[in-house]
Amino acid sequence: MCGIVGIYLKNEKFKSSLGSLLSKMLINMGSRGPDSAGFAIYKKEESNKYKYSICINHISFEDFKKRIHEHISADLDRNSDHVIIKTFSKPSDVLKIIKNNFKEVSVVGYGKSIEIFKQVGNPTDVVKKFNLENYSGSHAIGHTRMATESAITTDGSHPYSTGEDECLVHNGSLSNHNNLRRKLKKNGVKFSSENDTEVAAGYISINLLNQKKLKKTLEDGLKDLDGFYTFITGTREGFAVLRDEIACKPAVIAETEDYVAIASEFQAMAHLPKVNDAKIFEPEPGVVYSWGN
Repeated sequence: MCGIVGIYLKNEKFKSSLGSLLSKMLINMGSRGPDSAGFAIYKKEESNKYKYSICINHISFEDFKKRIHEHISADLDRNSDHVIIKTFSKPSDVLKIIKNNFKEVSVVGYGKSIEIFKQVGNPTDVVKKFNLENYSGSHAIGHTRMATESAITTDGSHPYSTGEDECLVHNGSLSNHNNLRRKLKKNGVKFSSENDTEVAAGYISINLLNQKKLKKTLEDGLKDLDGFYTFITGTREGFAVLRDEIACKPAVIAETEDYVAIASEFQAMAHLPKVNDAKIFEPEPGVVYSWGN
């Protein structure tokens, strides 16, 4: 049992409130996932710089800062034990540099819009640790985890990102993730954990890389991904929601003229502006719902 949440803003007047809205959603899902929590924030940046979300919890920030500047020119924004690297250097170069020279750190996401933060611990503590309330942006997704498929570690926490400006949060369990992982590895997908959700993220990423549309990718996933699940997958433009065809994992959507929100339980959305006037519904089994994409 885990908790998933997401919010997509239709009205930019709520842009500065995105983090505050999402933080309450995550905290309210703490009962579904007390082991770890994480979130992805999407911002419409004017710069063409790439952003790399890095967890540095095994080395000091000053050490990382000194060493990374030996390889690339970059601005660094520190948030607790995570660092956002902002640079014109392309992913093919930066990811290789980090892999070869920084064995102690983890890349948790990259792109021109996305920033990801995740860590073990109670969701309330994780929200405070990363000052989520202070974030602004266009849309965001989050997750609270009750560990079942892999260890309680940062690498085992959601969201998972295996492609540029892409991420996934998942409530459920995939039964064929080991076989699918082997197939994806042969096609060049790299994994940092044994978590089944990362396999689903890799499946989505390689299909998008092959020019398949997000909706088609998720629809194909209904036959390729065995198990029980509710997904929220984020992209630079927005997010999409899918429940498997049996739909035993809960989800509720609230849509107004200002935003779309989704959560495992309605209680996570009870604080949202004018939520009582929203169109509230459960996503139908096997149907892809998408906003912004």
